[in-house]
Amino acid sequence: MTATAAATQGLRRIAFLLERAGEPTYRVKAFRTAAAVVDGLPAGELEQRLAAGSLTELAGIGAATALAIEEAARGQTPTYLVPLEAAAAGPVVDGGAELRALLRGDLHTHSDWSDGGSPTREMAETARALGHAYIALTDHSPRLTVANGLTPERLRRQLAIVADLNVELAPFRILTGIEVDILDDGSLDQEPELLAQLDVVVASVHSKLRMAAADMTRRMVVAVANPHVDVLGHCTGRLVSGGRNRPESEFDAELVFEACRQFEVAVEINSRPERLDPPTRLLRLAVETGCRFSVDTDAHAPGQLDWQPYGCARAQACGVESETVVNTLEVEDLLAWTRRSR
Repeated sequence: MTATAAATQGLRRIAFLLERAGEPTYRVKAFRTAAAVVDGLPAGELEQRLAAGSLTELAGIGAATALAIEEAARGQTPTYLVPLEAAAAGPVVDGGAELRALLRGDLHTHSDWSDGGSPTREMAETARALGHAYIALTDHSPRLTVANGLTPERLRRQLAIVADLNVELAPFRILTGIEVDILDDGSLDQEPELLAQLDVVVASVHSKLRMAAADMTRRMVVAVANPHVDVLGHCTGRLVSGGRNRPESEFDAELVFEACRQFEVAVEINSRPERLDPPTRLLRLAVETGCRFSVDTDAHAPGQLDWQPYGCARAQACGVESETVVNTLEVEDLLAWTRRSR
């Protein structure tokens, strides 16, 4: 392995474990930025700068990242990485291991096309390294401008890039997808013809979360009944940690989950530690209703792809049967299900 490859690998491993542990974004960004700088250096320059001790003269490389580069380039485990590896020796949470072992993919992820932090390729390669056979790329739709939502034109460009990546990464599969906003009247924030082309459509509420319960119920049921929708994302919109506490949206959960059952839309078990959505009482209600489920990370960075155990632990505790979890399916069976009403 070249010095450049070793340094880049070490920096990205540090960033991955920081993301997995939920460390602040600025800390992660320092190592991902340094990895990009090193990766972009002309042949031989890294070795020259290592010899001259001039790494920190490069924009984006500070004292901590320079030390990690030097150690990795010499074939050593970076000092910064040692405690991170020790802390990551076990699962992120106790429980859920049986279900996690059955999962074949993740149906809700984001890349730097919208508000994620890493390119599509890196998200896909990380998912593959975690044992997945597929991953759905579900960047945001146009209305969510704060998250750099994809216009129809940008989404079409993304689809072309995903097609090329799938040739390179086969048999691993990047499923085309979107996290589409559910608008106030229950319609979806993307062209229907484009939604029809996608492998996976996750529909989520991101605005007017305090809407009156009757209106929110109608809004969600209309969306669930849309033939393009496969997964109802983070249904209550709550945030329970990370200094961003937000109460649950109010709606008639019995009606919404019955609609999910009737239209075969999976209820997402969102694994993000600050969401853990739906809450336990609603997850149990969805089980009693006979819903399908999708255990997803809603990952916005590679390290967050390893958060599925949070959702798996909650799923098993609430009696979710693995046969009802759609992302335990092999890719062709999953696609047969998502195409059920296209």
